[in-house]
Amino acid sequence: MKKQFVVIGLGRFGVSIATTLHSMGHDVLAIDKDEKNVMNIGSQLTRVVQADATSETILKELGVADFDAAIVAIGSALESSVLSTLLLKKLGVRYIIARANDRPHGSILERIGADYVVYPERETGVRTAHGITLRDATDYMLIVQGYGIAKLPALPYLVGETLSDLGFGPKGKWEVAVLMIQRKNEVIVTPEPGEIIKPGDTLVLAGNDDKVEKLLSEAKKNNKEAEKGR
Repeated sequence: MKKQFVVIGLGRFGVSIATTLHSMGHDVLAIDKDEKNVMNIGSQLTRVVQADATSETILKELGVADFDAAIVAIGSALESSVLSTLLLKKLGVRYIIARANDRPHGSILERIGADYVVYPERETGVRTAHGITLRDATDYMLIVQGYGIAKLPALPYLVGETLSDLGFGPKGKWEVAVLMIQRKNEVIVTPEPGEIIKPGDTLVLAGNDDKVEKLLSEAKKNNKEAEKGR
């Protein structure tokens, strides 16, 4: 369903969100007071405006209250971030996502009405750290400490094996669930234990980080031993 979003702040984080939403088919209004940032984004979005998003009058004129959601992507300017979020809440924006640099910043944003606070630097750090240990995974999202969701390509040592033989599944050896498998244009949600992994598949896993690492390590080891025995 096509929706309308307003993105305030066109740094790297704001541009990434705005262009992604637009590529998904949504209408995106981007606001930034820096002419250079506005010029750089050009015609990539539905509408780009050079304006001060800490002005209630300007936000009213732009009709932000009619949008489905607003993303305050302002980074270092703490005062502007807080004031923009406060004004969006006052104007009745239905859902507000705000970027925070640290926990105190995030706490302020939550108190004044942000529905969801995102910490880009911290989340990037978490992904990078887990990427060091789960090297075969292409993406990672922390759920709670020690548990997360990882995206895993069908590496050679997994291809041709069933999920159950590898130890996947809530009742499997490692208690690592396969939430879905992307196979070309098909998405298999909660695949059966007997599902065979095919070349080009992408698996979305959920479980304990250490157990995911051990599962992959054992699968790789077993594959090498099987190759030696041929």
